[in-house]
Amino acid sequence: MAIKIEQILPYPPADIWTIVGEPGRVDWVPGVESAEFDGHVRRFKMAGAGGLAERINKRDEGRMYLEYSVIESTPPLQSHVASITLEAHEEGTLFTWQTHVEPVAVEPFIAKGMKGSLELLTRILASENTG
Repeated sequence: MAIKIEQILPYPPADIWTIVGEPGRVDWVPGVESAEFDGHVRRFKMAGAGGLAERINKRDEGRMYLEYSVIESTPPLQSHVASITLEAHEEGTLFTWQTHVEPVAVEPFIAKGMKGSLELLTRILASENTG
């Protein structure tokens, strides 16, 4: 199974990419107490969820595509690979976020986090694009 979220955001892809395409920028992820990015791996300390480390597998500036995998988590995951793709759309940007995770029992938790991140991203975009 996989989680797939698609949403049209009323902003140009480049505006969104400056946030989600920068692995060191995590202000759009709810619950992050601290984060570090060494150029390959980003490590989070999450409120109520412990530590988390993600390896950036692929970052394609031209395609506005980011793929990452969780390599450390509490509790440990068997596997986790996710990707974000931004595509120009007549109403702004088609934001596609897909995650494959095992065990599948954690999918509801992961999906909730993804939806929360997308909501926070939308608020940040709205505040950065006013006035």
